[in-house]
Amino acid sequence: MTMITADSVSGSDGPTPAQVRRGRRTALLLFAVGFGPMILATVMYYTGWLNPAGHTNEGVLIKPVVPVQELHLMGADGQPLADRFGPGAADPQWQMIVVAGACGEGCEQLLFRTRQVNIALGKNAPRVSRAAYLESVPATLESRWGSDYGRMERLQPLPETRPAWPEGVGPEQAPGILVVDPMGNVMMRYDSRHTGKQMLEDLKHLLKLSQVG
Repeated sequence: MTMITADSVSGSDGPTPAQVRRGRRTALLLFAVGFGPMILATVMYYTGWLNPAGHTNEGVLIKPVVPVQELHLMGADGQPLADRFGPGAADPQWQMIVVAGACGEGCEQLLFRTRQVNIALGKNAPRVSRAAYLESVPATLESRWGSDYGRMERLQPLPETRPAWPEGVGPEQAPGILVVDPMGNVMMRYDSRHTGKQMLEDLKHLLKLSQVG
């Protein structure tokens, strides 16, 4: 007669060490397949490695990259902006964020520029979202926000925080545009001196290299 001991019963309740190792390998493989191209694209873009075209970015690279968590921003839904990026996000995208203090003429030019760049991306437009952090908006712009910039989300600081901007970014002094990659890295910036064509070329190149977002 076969004897079944308490130890043999309890041992069957959990995975074996070999199963745990296989599970970890599977998880790492899935991560590599999903986000490996994104990481490789970022490295290639920064260094030009394996880039025979010798592409030079038009925007200003932020070195080192700044995690989007450090901006301390939340979306219109009240949730941290950082929750939309990284391996845990359901559908991470690239994002262009216009940042400004009082949104005057120069600020609105950047709002318009990001909208036109997004449209010019064509079939890749859904891979890039648009948002704006504006400390104040004149009544004339506020009244037509829905018609002119209805698809651009308005961001706010998280409660009891203030945004911590990357080096070289000062919305109170001058408006600018930040680019966040699907991993949640604030990795490039533009100002009023950059044209829409320059932004478009950069984004096209990044989207071509990246399979995420």
